[in-house]
Amino acid sequence: MSIPKEPRQLMINIMYLVLTALLALNVSAEVFNAFKMVDKGLVKSNKALDDSMTALPEAIRTGAKKKASLAKYADLIDPARDLSGNMNDYIQNLVDQMVKTPEEGGVGRGYAIDKETGEFTDELLDKKNYDITTRILVGNDKQDGSGEELKAKLLEYKDSLLALVDDEDKEEFEKNIAVQIDDKTWQEKKKLSWSQMNFGHMPLQAVLPLMSKFQNDVKSTESAFLNYLAGKVGTTTEVVLDKFAVVSAPEKSYIIKGEKYKSELFLSAAAGADSKTGITISVNGQRLKTNKDGMAVFEQNASSVGIKKYTASASIKNPATGEVKTFKKEFSYEVGERSVAISATKMNVFYIGVDNPVEVSAAGVPSKDVKVGINGGGAVINKNGDGTYTVRVSTPAPKVAVNVTAPGMNASKDFRSKRIPDPVPKLSKSRGGAMGSGEFKVQPGVFPVLENFDFDAKCNVVGFRLVRVAKRQDPQFAVNRGGKYTPEAGSLIKKATPGDKYFYEDIKCKCPGDPAPRDIGTMVFNIR
Repeated sequence: MSIPKEPRQLMINIMYLVLTALLALNVSAEVFNAFKMVDKGLVKSNKALDDSMTALPEAIRTGAKKKASLAKYADLIDPARDLSGNMNDYIQNLVDQMVKTPEEGGVGRGYAIDKETGEFTDELLDKKNYDITTRILVGNDKQDGSGEELKAKLLEYKDSLLALVDDEDKEEFEKNIAVQIDDKTWQEKKKLSWSQMNFGHMPLQAVLPLMSKFQNDVKSTESAFLNYLAGKVGTTTEVVLDKFAVVSAPEKSYIIKGEKYKSELFLSAAAGADSKTGITISVNGQRLKTNKDGMAVFEQNASSVGIKKYTASASIKNPATGEVKTFKKEFSYEVGERSVAISATKMNVFYIGVDNPVEVSAAGVPSKDVKVGINGGGAVINKNGDGTYTVRVSTPAPKVAVNVTAPGMNASKDFRSKRIPDPVPKLSKSRGGAMGSGEFKVQPGVFPVLENFDFDAKCNVVGFRLVRVAKRQDPQFAVNRGGKYTPEAGSLIKKATPGDKYFYEDIKCKCPGDPAPRDIGTMVFNIR
């Protein structure tokens, strides 16, 4: 792959490499926010490219009128722009299909709505969903994905645009084509395909910047072609040096004490920068070394916590007029201490016999460097595929400690372990009182209910004693094993007539983690 000459395109490529590296990390909320920020930057850059090309077509047509032999170059404007427009629309259609709701022609859930204003926000509801991207772009057993088609169309677009270039210029122009497909990496990594490497099991929020990057490549290539035509007809655009801004691209804006803050500083031109224009960049008055593309790297040790600010300035000389313009902007980043958060997802109690979910987060530490352990209550802790943890305890204890260790920090949080609360015995929906004989006779038996318990647990009735007391008759007894009526107890149930009383005594049940059955009380029913 050739190295682009323009600072803008080099910046885009670097952002793409950083994004690819981020995908290899455990995706946290901060990283998802970074994906969103990168995508916004790419969208803004795409708009700047569109703006920069506004005046070019007319300038080329004007220049082509100088000689009849130049008219063919003006005739190439519309075919080239159609190729780019169709390619951009195809990519946007893939994005819409993944983001929009079924009612809008997509498969996603769209964007969140602000409860106060009722308007859509930029918060993507499916940002962590990787099933959508895999199904749409990679495919599955039921349908083919569109990723390989996207790859083929990008290559076709590149070849079609290159075919419009004069034969003697093809080799040089191809160096300026931003659309490039890497078919080597996925084969070396033994991936099934290019689309599987780029989109397989990637969260939606991470894929959107990739799609914006492809759109940026298309627009950059279109811009390069229009500038090629402008050069052919002897036209120099008047929008080369009209809008500029100093841009800082930090590796991260929140760092930990002891780390280095690192940021790339460059001059972003809304209409594209002339590669021959000299650019100087300084921070807080100190000049930084720049490369041939006008980029500089600013580094500063994080010696204390808090908000850190710095002022960057960039100066550029217009080679045509000799005028020097300077642009300044203030940037900030935050330095924080390392911290660990440990929280039980459902309750601050670990219950015996069920899975107790726990979340552990360590700010500024990669997940692979975080070690989590537990002691007390016969507890064990296991890490889940989504980065959360599950705790199982076997005995009641006043203290079960979850311990977290990471480079430069140690943290611990105590929980209690308890047995599952006593369930409530019920017959139909009642715990006792009056019940019609018809309803009473059709009940299959006694069952326990865990009321107001957030965990997925099931208790079972081990047995009970049933007593029927009818008017002017001696009490009749039946010992029932289990929750469902045995034949002996069932025969007493069938005798129920209005005025009878039924006593359910010594009801015992067993819940997950119970070493022995527990007594859960008595029920009395008056038959009416």
